[in-house]
Amino acid sequence: MNVLNDAFAKPIDATADAPDPRRVGVNRAHESAHLHVAGAAPYIDDIPEVAGTLHAALGLSPLAHGRLLGIDLDLLRAQPGVVAVYTAADLAGLNDCGPIVHDEPILAEGTLRYVGQPVFAVIAQTRDLARRAADLAKKAIRAEPLPAVMTAREAHALQQYVVPPMKLARGDAPAALAAAPHRLNGSFSLGGQEQFYLEGQISYAIPQEDGGLLVHCSTQHPSEMQHLVAHALGLSSHQVQVQCRRMGGGFGGKESQSAPFACIAALAAQRLGRPVKLRPDRDDDMLITGRRHGFEFDYEVGFDDAGHVLGVTIDMIANAGHSADLSPPVMTRALCHFDNAYWLPNVAMRGYCARTNTQSNTAFRGFGGPQGALAVEWILDGIARQLGLDALAVRQANFYGVTDRNVTPYEQVVEDNVIHPLVEQLAREADYAGRRAEIDAFNASSPVLKKGLALTPVKFGISFNVAHFNQAGALVHVYADGSILVNHGGTEMGQGLNTKVAMVVAHELGVGFERVRVTATDTQKVANTSATAASTGSDLNGKAAQDAVRQIRARLAAFIARRWQVSADAVVFGNDVVSAGEHRIGFAELATQAYFGSVQLWSDGFYATPGLHWNRETLKGKPFFYFAYGAAVSEVLIDTLTGEWKLLRADALHDVGASLNPAVDIGQVEGAFVQGMGWLTTEELWWHPKTGKLMTHAPSTYKIPTANDVPEAFHVKLFENRNSADTIHRSKAVGEPPLLLPFSVFLAIRDAVSAAGGHRTQPPLRAPATSEAILDAVMAVQGAATA
Repeated sequence: MNVLNDAFAKPIDATADAPDPRRVGVNRAHESAHLHVAGAAPYIDDIPEVAGTLHAALGLSPLAHGRLLGIDLDLLRAQPGVVAVYTAADLAGLNDCGPIVHDEPILAEGTLRYVGQPVFAVIAQTRDLARRAADLAKKAIRAEPLPAVMTAREAHALQQYVVPPMKLARGDAPAALAAAPHRLNGSFSLGGQEQFYLEGQISYAIPQEDGGLLVHCSTQHPSEMQHLVAHALGLSSHQVQVQCRRMGGGFGGKESQSAPFACIAALAAQRLGRPVKLRPDRDDDMLITGRRHGFEFDYEVGFDDAGHVLGVTIDMIANAGHSADLSPPVMTRALCHFDNAYWLPNVAMRGYCARTNTQSNTAFRGFGGPQGALAVEWILDGIARQLGLDALAVRQANFYGVTDRNVTPYEQVVEDNVIHPLVEQLAREADYAGRRAEIDAFNASSPVLKKGLALTPVKFGISFNVAHFNQAGALVHVYADGSILVNHGGTEMGQGLNTKVAMVVAHELGVGFERVRVTATDTQKVANTSATAASTGSDLNGKAAQDAVRQIRARLAAFIARRWQVSADAVVFGNDVVSAGEHRIGFAELATQAYFGSVQLWSDGFYATPGLHWNRETLKGKPFFYFAYGAAVSEVLIDTLTGEWKLLRADALHDVGASLNPAVDIGQVEGAFVQGMGWLTTEELWWHPKTGKLMTHAPSTYKIPTANDVPEAFHVKLFENRNSADTIHRSKAVGEPPLLLPFSVFLAIRDAVSAAGGHRTQPPLRAPATSEAILDAVMAVQGAATA
């Protein structure tokens, strides 16, 4: 595994107005690391159950599509330990949890839409008794089967979509194609991906006084859960409190899809006046919830002898599932990331969100960006192979420029483009050219085992697609003993958000990190929050916390300046001491004196990202505050007789601006690389063609990567850079962008497959590149070579 460079172990100089540059930019352990390793970090299922707690389980649809005729409630109520059974008819408010389009029922009503759709909820004395009763769904549910549509291409042929098709274009792509010296067309199939958070979906609803509800929910979006619970139960938002201290992973799967679990637990708690916990097991969780959208691509590209793209058209067909969920913005981001790091002078893109009888697909780390960007990487890989050129040279020939060729198809200027020096540095340090020659020599002498190599870049836009989501609030308290409590609207899911926010607060006040404590995200403390998603957690909440604590610092400076009869501008905060000239006072003592002096020692903070605008009709504007960049080189070995493969080495260089915490950021890059590699190589989703049931609904059949899949030679480094945009201490987001780095793994596998056919044909490799997919592609290129 990676060892941090000496440069990363040293403090990084912060902005000029920062009071103490040693508080940010240093390696610091996750604020809950000591609790994680001791098994003492409480998650929602660890919260001590209130006396009288009941447990819920969901009865799931046995049909992919059907007309719901009735439910044998008497059968269910007669089961041991059952207290109540609820259906859609029991919801006092809206039976809907769709985050954008109101097309997703909390409990099925009238029509069954997919195998695994929640139809009823059983409330029982214990979790096991609730699950046993809910397992009678096949007997209790009466339904008439209807024809089901299971694939995106089938739905596309029927023009069956959850929202109207989208178009994004620049120039005249058809004319450019017609005039191009070379053309290439084809199709590419890209599978979806299960979030596989370690902590599953869970909600625990506890009745409060005067009709209120407290809902502990493992969610990335507490405010949305508050809103949906209130609407489902006919309540006002102020009657619903949603709280989340930490999640055992989210990856987008708990942005919108924690909703049915929160709403159903709250429904039962309200109706029964008793606490109710709903925690499905892993199989049910995977059967109920959606995941990363699988995409189908049809493309045609025109290019010149050097591989410059002259014009390209592409159809992107996403499997949205049975409802819209977040598919519209996912497709928007896919369209906006098709360019990746490349200037495309003439481009015509069409996006289709196909409605199928499967789980409603949703957010996943990258939010459509990885799907769109991989499509152009596939195309450039094909151009290089057709021309007999090195793929890296073709990529570099198409890079965005710095002063020209730097406007995206959606009309945003690419500023601070560092992809040229970043890729050059990586190619040099990873010895791309030397290894390319060595691999070619190896393949020439090895008839069975083949090696592949690929270097792929990343340009990823940071901000929510919807402008008003780019806002955050924070609440900071300084107590009279000098300790500090922080609350903000972001949620901690293991990514280190609370650690970074605490570092920002400590930095502003010049105090030790140990003085700062971050509390659970709570809708009664910071209201109307955005989801912790789109890699904006630190950007938004760090700025909001900074705003709050700077107000407190200004009050403290003014107070002590009056005592010392100096200018407030002369007061310096650092090393747990506040000073001005010869005057010095400990921070804790200052807090005590300020309290006795009636100084307000708490403040709220707010931040909204400036300068964003977006036209949803034309898909034009400035949707991103800035771009993050990166690149990776991967080397693989495949067995052409079995399709087995191994990642031999991976080198990644990633741009996080001026890192707030290099150790956390490098960990995020490493984790994203492995997660993205799993998506593209081992994590295959499969629905039964007759029943429509998701068959890969457990770790026994769905294969996420393990420690054994991490290469022994895994080199991750942060690119030296400072964000040109005014972000928190000039850092950049790190959550989603590095997930695109393992494109290099997939395309290295394709390179090795191509070598099996003498590089004479385009390998028809599908993703995920499982051993079966690799073997199919190897046989195809070998067959074409001998034809």
